[in-house]
Amino acid sequence: MRQKLFALASDFTATAAWSLIDAGQLDGAGKHLDRALTLAGMAQDAEMTMQVWNLRAMLARQQGEYAEAVAAAQAAQMTTVARRSPFHASLAHARTAVGHAHRGDRQAALRSLGRAEDALGKADMATPRPTWIAFYGPAELHSLTATIRDVLGEPSEAEAASYRALAALPKTYRRNRAWITARLALSQLHQGDVEEACTTSGDVFTIMNGGPLPGRMRRLLGDFQRDLITTAPSSRIAQEWADRYRTEWSTP
Repeated sequence: MRQKLFALASDFTATAAWSLIDAGQLDGAGKHLDRALTLAGMAQDAEMTMQVWNLRAMLARQQGEYAEAVAAAQAAQMTTVARRSPFHASLAHARTAVGHAHRGDRQAALRSLGRAEDALGKADMATPRPTWIAFYGPAELHSLTATIRDVLGEPSEAEAASYRALAALPKTYRRNRAWITARLALSQLHQGDVEEACTTSGDVFTIMNGGPLPGRMRRLLGDFQRDLITTAPSSRIAQEWADRYRTEWSTP
């Protein structure tokens, strides 16, 4: 019973950390994850331990601590559940690939991405999953591939991966669709397709249909605006994009 209570407390604490990460409030998330990891250890719960390391990898990546992001993702790989479950292993390898990409290590990133693809190919997709990892699957792996390829300076490959992600994504995953669409716009922009990129990024707001944008998504759109200004500083369409969407993407 004590172990179940520790596992439940770890889950609640990790969920609180994820809410902070999603909202872009990164400063307090680390303390929550430290506590969640301690509780997962007390519960002897490998599933919860991997959940925490997965979130730690995400947090470190968003904080620009790419070596720590790789280390956290590799810790996720070493959990009992990841060693036993190809599905879990796939996510851990994908997170590792993202960290390597941001560190500029193309070979390591693609090696980890290949392992993620191989592991997912071995997974039984019909097996019920815990809520925290239910988001993962082919669509999410394509989405992470798009991020990896774009960070590695391969925007055309990133664009193709984004389209594959959108095609595979369940219709009910509205926020995921908006996120992938924003990444698609970035990959188009990085190829110099300014007008197409602006049109695509505008679809993010259509998909969200007036709903609040999570902090992570607002930061991604902020990256889009920054790169838009860099790519086309005097472009009329760039100014129109900023005028039209600044309030929508910048308001918490």
